[in-house]
Amino acid sequence: MAKAPPADPGSIEGLLEIMAALRDPDGGCPWDLEQTFATIAPYTIEEAYEVADAIFEADMAGLKDELGDLLFQVVYHARMAEEAGHFDFHEVVNSISNKMLRRHPHVFGEADIKSAEAQTRNWEELKAQERDKATKTKSLLDDIPKALPALTRAEKITKRVARVGFDWQSPETVYDKLEEEITEVREAAATGDRAAIQDELGDVLFVAANLCRKYGIDPEAALAGTNRKFAARFAFIEAEARKQGRPLEDLVLTEMDELWEAAKTHERR
Repeated sequence: MAKAPPADPGSIEGLLEIMAALRDPDGGCPWDLEQTFATIAPYTIEEAYEVADAIFEADMAGLKDELGDLLFQVVYHARMAEEAGHFDFHEVVNSISNKMLRRHPHVFGEADIKSAEAQTRNWEELKAQERDKATKTKSLLDDIPKALPALTRAEKITKRVARVGFDWQSPETVYDKLEEEITEVREAAATGDRAAIQDELGDVLFVAANLCRKYGIDPEAALAGTNRKFAARFAFIEAEARKQGRPLEDLVLTEMDELWEAAKTHERR
């Protein structure tokens, strides 16, 4: 027998009712009933990226839909937690509300914070205090999520250890280290040892993330920008090949290089 839709589907309570119905063993959705935290987690990550993509594209209609999809992921995890007796959606809301109140004493208290930079420092200090209260035995790095994109996690790791003085003194010293790591990649490549090559390339990327941090650059944003730039230039090559009535595979490398340079010129117009 079909379930009745919620009286107010546009409310949080209505969304919670929909989620409960989907997970109801009596007449719910077979696919939704099979899911676990682990199987849903990749969708949660994907939806967060789709939110970011809609923002980059300035697609407000898309952003509305993607934020809804991301909210549904929160509701999904909260429902599974409620079924297991851990917590429910309202406890999730209460937790984040209390955290925001605690971490904004200049808004909800008497603290005097005048700039975004000062607020960032205060935020990090409050987070550190919360970690200290939680335990004295955990590593300084334990609460940096392991599921973060690797470049983002590298930047956060280096930022965290820099707070206790474990850091290069200047960008110039990072350049030296980057050159050293590239030399080690060449040496590993000469041996043909794929594990060693991977290890050394990982070191190069880690140092590059450090260099980004030194200049206040988000490494993920930097690489995302390069990816978009490359895709746009390659699309130009494809379009020019179509104009010539030639399959892309028929172009020799020198022709592609010429079109690549033309794409760069086209960008500057």
